[in-house]
Amino acid sequence: MNINKTIVLPGFLYISLAFSSGLTKTEKKIKNYIIKHTEEAITLVENVVNINSGTLNIAGNKAVGNIFQAELDQLGFNTYWVTYPANIKRSGHLFAEMRGGKGQKIVLIGHLDTVFEPDSPFQKFTRDGNTAYGPGVSDMKAGDVSMIYIMKALDHIGTLKEMNLTLVFIGDEEKTGGPPSIVRKELIEAGKWANIGLGFEGAHGLNTGTVARRSSSSWRLSTTGIQGHSSQIFKEKLGYGAIFEASRILNTFRNDLVGEKYLSFNPGIIVGGTDVDYNYVTARGTTFGKTNVVSQAVTVHGGIRAISSEQLDKAMDRMKNIVSQNLPGTTANITFRTSYPPMTPTKANYTLLDKFEAVNMDLGWGELEPLDPGKRGAADISFVAPHVDACLAGMGPDGYGEHSVNESLDLTSFPKTTIRAAILIYRLTR
Repeated sequence: MNINKTIVLPGFLYISLAFSSGLTKTEKKIKNYIIKHTEEAITLVENVVNINSGTLNIAGNKAVGNIFQAELDQLGFNTYWVTYPANIKRSGHLFAEMRGGKGQKIVLIGHLDTVFEPDSPFQKFTRDGNTAYGPGVSDMKAGDVSMIYIMKALDHIGTLKEMNLTLVFIGDEEKTGGPPSIVRKELIEAGKWANIGLGFEGAHGLNTGTVARRSSSSWRLSTTGIQGHSSQIFKEKLGYGAIFEASRILNTFRNDLVGEKYLSFNPGIIVGGTDVDYNYVTARGTTFGKTNVVSQAVTVHGGIRAISSEQLDKAMDRMKNIVSQNLPGTTANITFRTSYPPMTPTKANYTLLDKFEAVNMDLGWGELEPLDPGKRGAADISFVAPHVDACLAGMGPDGYGEHSVNESLDLTSFPKTTIRAAILIYRLTR
């Protein structure tokens, strides 16, 4: 591990102190506390990154959550785990509540799990100057630690115990273990309690704010054909076969739906032939067929994303219509499963972004632009968004290469995003 651990602070400290005239005395105390404890916070990031918490690693997720739980217990939060029946096969979620009775009710959202399971070769935190590398360092253990140190800074100025806050650390964000009605029930209830929702996955640049995120749904297409000798394909008795029918549907999807803003869809897996065996949970399949036999079955597994429920419903209706116009001798069926709803851009979200921008300006860090929703995936804040007055995502530090062995974190962004989020929460609760 690189031992140059103090590169971040001196330059950042010099710059930040020069541009904070818009802050109150108390807000400067928040900023200074976070700067002073940045290396300590990075050490905590290192500790939790070095604990594997792939979604299916229940013990690992519990271990990371227990570290955060201990930190929040010391601050006076009421902490508890929400767990599910054994068939869900996930760790559950860590909740932490502060009920001080003053100001806006805010829910802060993170997640414990990563995409890197114990068999991944990518397991350890490393550091090269102002860049840290490791599984989940950006998505999203640094964001989780940022939430912890925001609470510590607010406790330092003596206001934490006056606030109404719920912190949620989800245990299966990367691969949900059951229907949202079950595994997001308590998160949705937290959203109904709150006025404001803040998601702490990473920023996409320090001069953007996330007022919208697209939905994430999956679709399953199955087609059938009449098995027979390929010399008779296209004729009345056999028709076109399952593979041609699947090809027709996919190509029509491409022709008819491509180009609509914020709508995207992807056929990620296809298996077809005489016999098909596909497991939707593991996304693995096998097939058998012959070049001289008309295909009997095809399975396609894909995803679809939209900016609003209305856009998603419209796209699904169009896809169903395309599927229904079968080639001779074939059948087709498509079903959809919604995993994450959209976080639709609302006027209230833009107003909250304006308040966030005011913090950024008072810190001397410039204006904020709404991030293009097409650059973001889905997130758990979308379950909260329909119930709160306003929400923002991307509150965490800036990272790169998420879901790859190149995942990294810009350590210079870490204190900045923590400071501005802490000051925003402080202002919202005044």
